[in-house]
Amino acid sequence: MASSSSSALSLPNYPATSRQTRPCGPRQGTSLLAPQRLPLTAPVLHSRPVRTPEATSGLASVWRKIHGADDWSGLVDPLSPLLRQEIVRYGELVAACYKAFDVDPSSPRHLNCKYGKRLMLREVGLGSSGYEITKYVYATPGVEVPMQAGVRCARWIGYVAVSSDDDARRLGRRDVLVSFRGTVTATEWIANLMSTLTPASLDPHDPRRDVKVESGFLSLYTSADATSRFGPGSCREQLLHEVSRLIDKHKGEEMSITVAGHSMGSALALLFGYDLAELGLNRLRLLQREVPIAVYSFGGPRVGNTGFKKRIEELGVKALRVANVRDPVTKLPGLLLNENWKAFGGSFELPWSCSCYAHVGVELELDFFEMQNPACVHDLEAYIGLLKRPKVVQVHKEGVDLLAKARMLLRKKPNKKLPGWPWPDAARQVGNLAQSLRLI
Repeated sequence: MASSSSSALSLPNYPATSRQTRPCGPRQGTSLLAPQRLPLTAPVLHSRPVRTPEATSGLASVWRKIHGADDWSGLVDPLSPLLRQEIVRYGELVAACYKAFDVDPSSPRHLNCKYGKRLMLREVGLGSSGYEITKYVYATPGVEVPMQAGVRCARWIGYVAVSSDDDARRLGRRDVLVSFRGTVTATEWIANLMSTLTPASLDPHDPRRDVKVESGFLSLYTSADATSRFGPGSCREQLLHEVSRLIDKHKGEEMSITVAGHSMGSALALLFGYDLAELGLNRLRLLQREVPIAVYSFGGPRVGNTGFKKRIEELGVKALRVANVRDPVTKLPGLLLNENWKAFGGSFELPWSCSCYAHVGVELELDFFEMQNPACVHDLEAYIGLLKRPKVVQVHKEGVDLLAKARMLLRKKPNKKLPGWPWPDAARQVGNLAQSLRLI
């Protein structure tokens, strides 16, 4: 556990603190909720990735450490400018998925990306990102919604990209990126509510029945839509085929695999990182080396049980979880039965340990909350906006509860009525409560 001292980053209208990170601590957990905005107002970022000369000049020589080779030791407390820059960069590449996803039912590209692969990053303001998209990825929720025809169909969930020659020199290696958006459509929300642990069994030669993951995430990852106009195959099949192709293509170079996602997308990112390593597809046997895998999770839920966490660590998959302590999505599933039972039981293996959810990796804690819009606590734009501000300003003390903040705000503005929540936000808050009751 890291120490408990805290510092704060300032974000307009969001009292915020960036506190240290620690491997799975008491603030972990999650629900399977989506970005807390309507699809039409999903996170929109207008800035380009920050690349200061000082930071980029040293990245190539230390990329393995920045990529998590030793679990980001010494980089998260305090937060390294180089690491902060990389987190922001990957966050913006995830946010691109929201900006490019077509949610207009009347559009011929409904549930697809608005743009072609060659233009997408430029159209969302990331033309200088240094990546070239090689494949779009589609996922099919393995659930049916009554009274809604055609909803169990494949929809665009993200993309695979590879760094260009110029950017590969800057990064110090050829980076293969897989980026996932979070929950937007109704069936994805319902898939997220399927909160039961089930054996992952992704390696047919070694099913590992003790490695269990949340059934809704696994269903989204492995289900396929044979009638999809976007192409056959599950999200899993598409990813394994494309990433294996890129590994083979660039096997003579220094390489890395980075998987990034927000909310539901961070769960898919962790599943894919585990799957790739479990199958050994990142191992270059003839060259006797492995391509390192790192997962960048933004506002992510718990994905599997303690067996899943242990196996990921054995495989050497690194995970950095960027989590707002106010975000309910990082508290479920496993509100009660989670990795903290280990501490409660000491060195003894409790009978229900295999049914406990557990966070994976190193945590970078943020703390922000806006009274006028509680939905912002899960917003990817707010996550990135906070990380972009390296100036430290103390604006929050641990232990001050939100009710006290609300009372203070009302005392300061007795004649000003707080704006009501838009009904979708209110509905989501009710959904949060209902979901948490189901997932205890």
